[in-house]
Formats: sequence, C-alpha cells, structure tokens
Amino acid sequence: MGSGIAQVFLQAGSRVLLVESDAAAGQAAIARVEDGLRKALAKGAPPVDLARLELLPSTDAIPALVDVVVEAVPELPELKRDILGAISRALPPDCVIATNTSSISIDLLADSVESPERFVGAHFFNPVPVSRLVEIVRGARTTDDTVARCVEWIGSIGKQSIVVRDSPGFASSRLGVLLGLEAIRMLEDGVASAEDIDLAMTLGYGHATGPLRSTDLVGLDVRLAIAEYLQGELGDRFAPPALLRRLVDEGSLGRKTGQGFYSW
Repeated sequence: MGSGIAQVFLQAGSRVLLVESDAAAGQAAIARVEDGLRKALAKGAPPVDLARLELLPSTDAIPALVDVVVEAVPELPELKRDILGAISRALPPDCVIATNTSSISIDLLADSVESPERFVGAHFFNPVPVSRLVEIVRGARTTDDTVARCVEWIGSIGKQSIVVRDSPGFASSRLGVLLGLEAIRMLEDGVASAEDIDLAMTLGYGHATGPLRSTDLVGLDVRLAIAEYLQGELGDRFAPPALLRRLVDEGSLGRKTGQGFYSW
C-alpha cells in the first residue's frame, strides 16, 4: 500500500520521501514503485522523474517542510500509535498526518498524535494506482481545514474522495467486509463456486471485482483481522466464517502467498 501511495503522488508531480522498517524493506519498496511506474508507462502514462523519490532511514529524518505524511504500516493499533506519535513529535503542527487504515478508529489513534486536529484517516484502496476512491475519515478532533486540504490532495492525484465520520469500519470496509464474509459463507455451504459467486456480483450488479477475488487482493489475514474487530464493535453479523480462519491458519492469504480462494 505504501509503495502504491508513493507511486500515485509521484505521478501527480510531488516530491515523495519514503520511510521503511529497514534498508532491505526500503529497497524492496523502491523496486515496487519503479515496477508500478514501468507498468503505468507501458499503458500510456507520462514518464516520471525518479529523482523526486527519496528513501529515508527513519521517521526522524523527515524534514519539517513536508505538507503531508501518510502512514501505511500494517493494521496493528499499537504499531500505528507508536509510528504516529514519533511522526507528530518530529513535525510542526501545520503538517497534516494521515493514517491509511481500513477500520481502526481514528479517535483511538489520535490519542497518540500531538496536535490531533491535523490528524485524519486516508483509506486508500488496493491496488492504489488503479483504484479510484480514497475514503477520508474525520475524527472528533479533525478540523475543517485538515479535511479540506486532504480533499484537495486526493483530487490532485486524480482520485475521488468521500468524507465519513469515524465509526467502526467507516463506510467502505463495513459494507465490503459484510459482503465478503457472506460470500465466504456461501462458498463454505457449497452454494456455488468462487468464480460463480464473484460473477454474480460483477455481471449481475456491476461490481468491478467479486467479493472473493477482492478478499484475495486485500489479504485473507487482513480481512480476518478487520472482521474480528467489527464483530467486537458491531456484533456477530461480522463473525468470521470457519473457512476464512482455516485458510489463514494454513497460510493461504491470497495473492501475496499465491493461494487463497484463487490460485495466483
């Protein structure tokens, strides 16, 4: 996700500073960005000056003049809180700090952010370069100015934004996860094959991707974690199916492992 976010800002003409967990992860992230840009170029996108992309050794190295920082570490609340706290202490209060989370409460994370009025959710969708939507999530302390600046930035990278209030699962994950879980239950019950369940939604309802293929793209482990969180917040209608738990236990996490509901 972080590499995809870096790519779209580069394509929009921004200078992008990328921070990873270590040097090896950083080089892998740079390689993903370069690969994404090559694919975009092959499809007719204009070339991008890679001199505008720089790898930093740590959050401490982020210069004070940056306009916005987008945190995109894994969906672990304590990890996000640690990273966001370090970022907010290092940067002036006029720098917007956004978290790319699909379900974690913005208000929960804001407790670790200095000047939380400049903190906002920016939920990008996977794969970032081709997705059209970014969900902006407003916390209780997020200011109108912060939201307006985010809406402007999202428009500048060629994407549409929606603004939602901080609530469990926001709008997109709450709806998308519920559909995905029911599709998994249907597969578990032998109602239809994965391919036909997905075709029911792509051809029947005009969805770009079926719920089971989407789960493979997101990652079955990610979807399981979100479902467990939403079950705790909103009730048993978000209870993860046994099939989802079994596949995660087996290490069949979707596209990133080569096997999920589909073989990749």
